[in-house]
Amino acid sequence: MQQAMFIGQLTVIGVGLIGGSLARALKERGLCGRVTGCGRNRANLERALRMGVIDVIEQDVSNAVKGADLVVIAVPLGAMPALLRQIDNALATGAIVTDVGSAKNSVVAQARENLGRTLAAFVPGHPIAGSEQSGVEASRADLFAGRCTILTPVEETAREAVDKVRGLWEGVGAMVSEMSPQEHDKVLAATSHLPHILAYALMHALMHSEDREKIFRYSAGGFRDFTRIASSDPVMWRDICLANRDALLAMLEKFDRDMERISALIREGDGEEMLKFFSCAKEARDHFIVKEGR
Repeated sequence: MQQAMFIGQLTVIGVGLIGGSLARALKERGLCGRVTGCGRNRANLERALRMGVIDVIEQDVSNAVKGADLVVIAVPLGAMPALLRQIDNALATGAIVTDVGSAKNSVVAQARENLGRTLAAFVPGHPIAGSEQSGVEASRADLFAGRCTILTPVEETAREAVDKVRGLWEGVGAMVSEMSPQEHDKVLAATSHLPHILAYALMHALMHSEDREKIFRYSAGGFRDFTRIASSDPVMWRDICLANRDALLAMLEKFDRDMERISALIREGDGEEMLKFFSCAKEARDHFIVKEGR
């Protein structure tokens, strides 16, 4: 385990669920000093200030990162390129930058295009934590405890910077692993991005049904559990789909083939094969999710 470093000045750009939770976790554990919050929504930043999540409000990105020891970028993926350009010339020597984006290939490409002297200090990352809720009001200090965080350093990334960011996440209780941006995007397309798309698609289909009022009135716990993530931020998920398009499309095609298979079994009334299909799925979940306590 990498020893957590003390962050004298932390700048969080995008003080929402993830950025706010990280600031709270670091503060609670005495791992940072002053926290500067930066974002376009002044009212949100003022709420974060009143909650004690941040200590200073600064809406100008260049001013927000001046003097920072660590900068955490927690904004929608579509906002990354312009933000990285603003950061590059304003960072102090020795400062480290990391992000929390859900797609890493696109972030790495944007960093290579928009970061110059600070590229080596940029550590792409993704905490696998969160909920369908958004905003600083939903933030909490224990959000990352026992959860996975993936770092995706590339050849330009300084090892010292990776170690410090690893220490940061381990310091707030996360279990940290490293993989390539390509592997990350393939895995997350299957475990996170596809389920969100399915939840959105189901809600969209039912919303346009003539019987929608009865459907939603009599929805049970399983329906609510499955569709919970359709309450997630649409802007964030639009950006994720665009950023991880290739890996997500590959998973959607695989899912479509299984949907065609189960549709055919239902149409043909083939109960024996249907039972095999369902049993295979149950065994997989019991082994990989239930047995491993996930």
